[in-house]
Amino acid sequence: MRNPFIYLRGLRHAEHTVFAVNDGQKFYYDPQFGYKMAYSSGQQVKRSIIEALNLPFAAITFNWEIDKKENKASQKEPHSPCDPTFADQLIGGYMKAESGSFTVKRRSPLSISAMRPLHPLLGGIESPTENISFDRTSYPEHHKVNVYWVDGKKRGEKLSDEELNEWLTSNHRNLPNRAFIQDQTRASGLFVYDIAIDLRTLFCVSTNKLEPELFPHIEKKLRDEGWIEGENIFGKCLICPKEKREEIIPKLAKAIINWRITSNQSRTFSLMEILAIAISDNANQLAYAIRGELREDSDRPRAVPRIDETAKAELFITPLASGYITGAVGSADAIEKAEQKLIDLMMDFNYEKQL
Repeated sequence: MRNPFIYLRGLRHAEHTVFAVNDGQKFYYDPQFGYKMAYSSGQQVKRSIIEALNLPFAAITFNWEIDKKENKASQKEPHSPCDPTFADQLIGGYMKAESGSFTVKRRSPLSISAMRPLHPLLGGIESPTENISFDRTSYPEHHKVNVYWVDGKKRGEKLSDEELNEWLTSNHRNLPNRAFIQDQTRASGLFVYDIAIDLRTLFCVSTNKLEPELFPHIEKKLRDEGWIEGENIFGKCLICPKEKREEIIPKLAKAIINWRITSNQSRTFSLMEILAIAISDNANQLAYAIRGELREDSDRPRAVPRIDETAKAELFITPLASGYITGAVGSADAIEKAEQKLIDLMMDFNYEKQL
């Protein structure tokens, strides 16, 4: 049997954007060069891929508990139905652990890296930082202005309009018409993400009762819907019917290549345009195919991006690559060809006869 893994590396250009807005742009420190490296977590990339599937999602149950004495509500762990008839559960994996019931867990057949700079010198946090502003200059009478008396850290009563006008006049002051949120960072540069697709488990769900992936009623549902009993390297399993695989595979191929981060604020959106895609059954060759190279032909170290067509990987290069990589020659249908390559590889795998 040929290597049951498909390895994919995507190279993208991101410009003045934010991959996460919860607490500013996420970053880590590169230990060799000492720079802040902006990144999008593998979990965020995975969520973006699942959202790009454009298939029905499973409903998630959100659990809360209310403390009668404290009169407080606290959120507990959400529960998924653990039902692989839904593509997001089949592809994304799931886990449900409740007291009084056994734990059900399915690992995703997709292993996804963080999207990070191709090289520490080719992408990262922009400097200087940016300030976000709230502006009331255009319609000053439309926006509310609340001012409170304070005593130390204790807030007192709100000033009336008359009291505010009196204080401003007597103290020769005015209130600025803009409010700033300071030190907001942005990311720009060339970024890569890697995905490994395990074809052995892509459309196969284990029926092992020692480490269950299915609740009994879900297993019955799968059998009733025509899932096929089979066996892979991990043991007995149920295999997704061919017609359902043929429905999911083209959408999955498209999502893996064309996903975008659209959950952030509108002011931070970037097309994150694709420059190149490499596909291989050899992870090392994939890393060779799209890489950054350190140069020392100047006063300070610099890096250049490299697309190496001698690597044992199929390369799909878009016309945009020539704007960032010397000698890169792309084609307008590169993305469609990459999608078709993924489709062919996933369609050709014999899910029913793996052993």
